[in-house]
Parts: sequence; C-alpha cells; structure tokens
Amino acid sequence: MSAALHKLAQAGRDEDIRPGRACPVAYRYPPRSLDREPEIVADTLYVAGGLYGNVLALDALLEMVASEPGAALAFNGDFHWFDIEPSDFERVGTEALARFALRGNVETELAGEDTGAGCGCAYPADVGDAEVSRSNAILERLRETARRFPALRERQGALPMNLVGRVGSARVALVHGDAGSLAGWGFAQDRLDDVRHARWLDNAFAESRADVFASSHTCLPACRAFERGVVINNGAAGMPNFEDTRYGIVTRISTTQAPRERLYGARVAGVFVDAVALRFDPRRWTERFLAAWPEGSPAHESYYRRIANGPRYTLARAASRAA
Repeated sequence: MSAALHKLAQAGRDEDIRPGRACPVAYRYPPRSLDREPEIVADTLYVAGGLYGNVLALDALLEMVASEPGAALAFNGDFHWFDIEPSDFERVGTEALARFALRGNVETELAGEDTGAGCGCAYPADVGDAEVSRSNAILERLRETARRFPALRERQGALPMNLVGRVGSARVALVHGDAGSLAGWGFAQDRLDDVRHARWLDNAFAESRADVFASSHTCLPACRAFERGVVINNGAAGMPNFEDTRYGIVTRISTTQAPRERLYGARVAGVFVDAVALRFDPRRWTERFLAAWPEGSPAHESYYRRIANGPRYTLARAASRAA
C-alpha cells in the first residue's frame, strides 16, 4: 500500500463511528502536549497498564513495588474490565486512585452513560465485528457495577489521559494508547515494525521530547528501541501475554537494573527500560474469572482461552529489536 493510501485507510478507521470502532475527538491530544514538567519524579517507576480488574495481579503488583523502597507506581489505564463483583471493582478503583494513575478507554466510558463509542477501544479493521460487539457488552455490564460507586466513577473519569515522568535524566511519557490518542494503536507491535510508521514515530519523539513512551492499550506487549528513544508497551498486567504462559507483565523504568524476572528491555538516557513478569496464582484467578464470567458470557468467549493458555503471541515477537 502506498503512503497516500495508507493515510486514507487510517483516516477511514478514525472516522468509523460504530461503537467500539470509534476514536472520539475528546480522546485526542497533540504529542507536543507531553512536552511539559513531570508529574512523577522517581529513580524507579513501575507502569502497570491493563490490570483488567484482576485483584490477584493487583496484590502481586503492590507487593512487587513495595519491595523496592522509594519506587513509584503508575496505573496506565484499563485497571477495570472483568471486575463486575462490586467489592473487586471498589478495591481496584480505590487502589489505583491512591497512586499515580491515568484513565484508559474503560474508565473514560465508565464515567458516564453511553457516549456512542461503545467500549472506546477504537479497534482497527483487522479485529472482527463479533469481538468488538462482545467488548461493548462487557463494558455495559461493568457499567452496571460502576453505577453503585458514583464518587469513584466520577474521580476515575477526571483522571488525566496521560502523565509525564522523569526517571534519572530520562523523560517518560505515560500514555494509555499512543502519542496522539487515549485509544490510539500507534504503539501496537505491528505498527512499531512498519517502516511506513517511522515518520510518525520520529515526530512523536521530537514533539514530546520524550526518551521513553510507556503504553498498554493494544493488549499485546512490545519493546522497540529507536534512534530518538524507546517505546515499551506492557500489554496486560492482569492477563497472560504469551502462548503457554500464565503471568502478566509490567514496565519497570529505573536508574538500576531490575532485581527480578526481567523478560527483555532496552536502555536509553542512562536508564533501564524493562518488561518484568508479574506472577499471580493462575488457578485462583481462573476460578474468580469463571465465577463472574461463565461459559456463554461475552468475556468468556473473548478471553477465556487467553486466560487459560495465553494468546497466540511469543516473547520473541515482543522483544524483537530490543536489547
């Protein structure tokens, strides 16, 4: 496909107004808006996107961060998803709001009633309509739980769409989606490896002055080192990310080497940028998931295979071109 045709195709996706396909204008921001003073300053920063309401992963995450005195934790959006049990929803939301956090499309859509964007995922064309419909249904069911917690719902909706951090001498842009949209797919593994996407990436680094972009929205992990900086997408903290595995992944950015289960990573501006395994009890998590989302439910149809066996994706693909 020529560059011109690719641009037209992307424009067509952005303008698709079907629920779950839409990219609302309110989700967008210019990369230069990330060129600002940091809200987070730390020597070690953990970034956890896609917790997806997994309270066992939450316990493991808080223990991991607490084991490094002085480490900061930022929730990178979509900390809710499967947590339709009210006590789980309340705990996840409360813990996220007690720390640095930005909102993902899930929290944004939960903050109000139907906006017409469905789940707000802005799924690209290669995601089937059935999967999009199921995601919209999950969001609607989760909204029923969220209505029980109006104050929590409002506070989550008021969270920023992005955050800026400084770790050592490195500037870190925390975004749920990509450098231009809360639900952008510009940091998906296939886009990062597409040479036609290189100019967009270069502009994103130049306008934001970021050394690191940390994201998650696309739900599959990737780490890529470019001339101007590193993009790391942790995929999901609360679900398996590779075939035949049962652990989540979080991003660790630090002036020191990771003390545990570094899977892959890169270095930039004097800091280590790593994907770290987040281990929780998979048997207990599967039991909790099935209690909330039994066979025949939309979440079971879309996610049970991944929860049980991991997605059809490998660590080698995530780590390609990372040091």
